[in-house]
Amino acid sequence: MLNRMSRVLMAAATAGAVGGAAAAPMTLQDYLALNGPAPTQHVAYGAAPSQFAELFVPAGAGPFPVAVIIHGGCWTKAFGGITQMRNMAGVLAGQGVAVWNVEYRRYDEEGGGYPGMYQDVATAMDRLRVLAPQHQLDLSRVVLVGHSAGGHLAQWAGSRVRLPRSSPLYVADPLPVPVVISLGGLADLRNEQALIKSSCDRDMAQLAGVASATRPDIFSDTSPAEMLPAGVRTVLIHGEHDDISPLRVGQDYARRAQAAGDSAEVLMLPGGSHYDEVAASSPSWPLVYAQIQKALQRR
Repeated sequence: MLNRMSRVLMAAATAGAVGGAAAAPMTLQDYLALNGPAPTQHVAYGAAPSQFAELFVPAGAGPFPVAVIIHGGCWTKAFGGITQMRNMAGVLAGQGVAVWNVEYRRYDEEGGGYPGMYQDVATAMDRLRVLAPQHQLDLSRVVLVGHSAGGHLAQWAGSRVRLPRSSPLYVADPLPVPVVISLGGLADLRNEQALIKSSCDRDMAQLAGVASATRPDIFSDTSPAEMLPAGVRTVLIHGEHDDISPLRVGQDYARRAQAAGDSAEVLMLPGGSHYDEVAASSPSWPLVYAQIQKALQRR
């Protein structure tokens, strides 16, 4: 089933590429140069410098569907993130989609890593309930979009309903999100330890904490692959030339999600790298945008 679905999606992506034009895959430097418009509002959800999110509200009258976007950067402050995601946010807002661009404490910031990084993402997600009435946000139409390390955090945020009550990350009644779009995500912390080490130079203790008598399995509340089934539809998108999180990663996760009873799809971006996935200027963007629009259709 997965292989057939992958072939169909890959064929559709090839047919939908902008004019069939070939473009060089984006590099890290291309990604770091990305930027976009200033947000409508800067919202602090905590006292630390990285505990904030940016709200982009479209022009006109709502209610507006919402895309929550979570940047990557190998879980470190060294590779930017929220600024680059404004490139995507500005385009989405111009198309009538409100955007919640989330910043969080990464592993190398005070209070980051486990559990702070996850608590930040959860707090930012649930803050939307406070903002929705004032800004005409339609929380019945929400999609989570995460890139790379942010793909891991987006998939985790979509799976929070599965957190054990014993976890310090547990909250009652988390904001439900029916669809998660993972752009080159690295979400299976247990099975992708070697790839995460080679791609990002991250050790699991930096991302998932250390085992203890009360928490013997550090992946039980940090790795979305351990929290299946989450009742979430996951779309796993990878660039053809993504060597940080190759297509195989999405395919492996989708198999596991499907076996658990969740819906999962895999899409390849022809000619794309790990960075084309988040650039609205890339030939890959129409393919990503189409998936965001599909996720936000009224049910």
